[in-house]
Amino acid sequence: MTIIRNIRVYDQRYELEDGAGTDSVHSDPKYSYAVTVLETDQNITGTGLAFTLGAGNNLVCEAIQILSGELVGHEIEILMSDFGTVYAQMLDHPQMRWLGPHKGVVHLALSSVVNACFDLWAKARGVPLWKLLIDLSPESILRLLHLRYIEDVLPYDEALDLLAESHATQSQRMGILESGYPGYDTSIGWINYSDDTIKENILRSLDKGFDAVKLKVGSHDPQRDLRRAFLVREAMGSEARVMLDANQRWTLHEAIDIAFKLKDMNPYWIEEPTHPDDIIGHQTLAHAIAPIKLALGEHVPNQVIFKNYLQTGCVGFLQADAVRLGGVSEFITVSLLARKFNVPLVPHVGDMGQIHQHLVLFNHIIMGHEVLFLEYIPHLRDHFTHPAQVTDGVYVTPQEPGSSSDLVDLN
Repeated sequence: MTIIRNIRVYDQRYELEDGAGTDSVHSDPKYSYAVTVLETDQNITGTGLAFTLGAGNNLVCEAIQILSGELVGHEIEILMSDFGTVYAQMLDHPQMRWLGPHKGVVHLALSSVVNACFDLWAKARGVPLWKLLIDLSPESILRLLHLRYIEDVLPYDEALDLLAESHATQSQRMGILESGYPGYDTSIGWINYSDDTIKENILRSLDKGFDAVKLKVGSHDPQRDLRRAFLVREAMGSEARVMLDANQRWTLHEAIDIAFKLKDMNPYWIEEPTHPDDIIGHQTLAHAIAPIKLALGEHVPNQVIFKNYLQTGCVGFLQADAVRLGGVSEFITVSLLARKFNVPLVPHVGDMGQIHQHLVLFNHIIMGHEVLFLEYIPHLRDHFTHPAQVTDGVYVTPQEPGSSSDLVDLN
């Protein structure tokens, strides 16, 4: 038996090299994790992450302390056998819920706690997280989730049927474990990088086997965005997938105007073009700039907002993030929603791809999501005990027990 005996919380912050991580609205990021560590009586620990950009990371840590206290004394197998109930109790904490609900500091804290539970569960079984998840029955998967507020579009029976249908054909998709999951390079074009640096990074990225890259846009001067977008297209070639990420910078009218000017460079998607809460604005934008597709979700906090986005039909690619949503549980729920609406799920990787390299395997094998690619950001590699391995532009399937979240330098 693996019983949780103590909980430690760490405020981890990491400096980045000049210009790395910068975008149109985050000019001086400090990549940071609010870390939950579940200590047990078996010399096994569970590590969970929530991602921030520095200031306020301590607030998430304080919320973790409040939300996680009830886990002490629980045996991990028993806890996870009906985790949806446990998750719902933390999600709707009778006092902390007021500070959300289901968003902001409290929801980030929940993410860290939930991810620690999944990490511990996989380690207690001695398997990587992807293996634990693909071995679960459809009924067991649903017991990890909380479907409240989305039953109008995804009732329990329909979710079960969806999982059972794809579960029956999972053997046809197991080959991804050998081939690995494709990645795309999101670090060639941070907003503060010079044009020359971007050109050098593209050559380096191509040499590493990537055939898809992302450029940050949303500069104060739109002409700079246009010049750099066409620069990247020329350097990558006409067949490569080039994504553009505005990080919420534009108003709706600005987004429509600049998207029309970007059509000729054929962006694979435009990501977070305007405020993430403006669902109808995104619907208007998607209709105006079709066939250019929108990628949304980096700052969408919960499954209800994702449900509403999917209902509008404006989402080309869904970017759920397990370190912004309520952890692995809510990520799986959003993945089910995306599958129901037949929208590709391409996670945002606030975890630097550590947890999500497991989740995309689960998405493909168990849920039948198509294989596209997974974002790759290398800046914190040296801080993980088992950093994600990407070879020739492909994530190598992790084999170590857990969710690949352990950090080497907790302070």
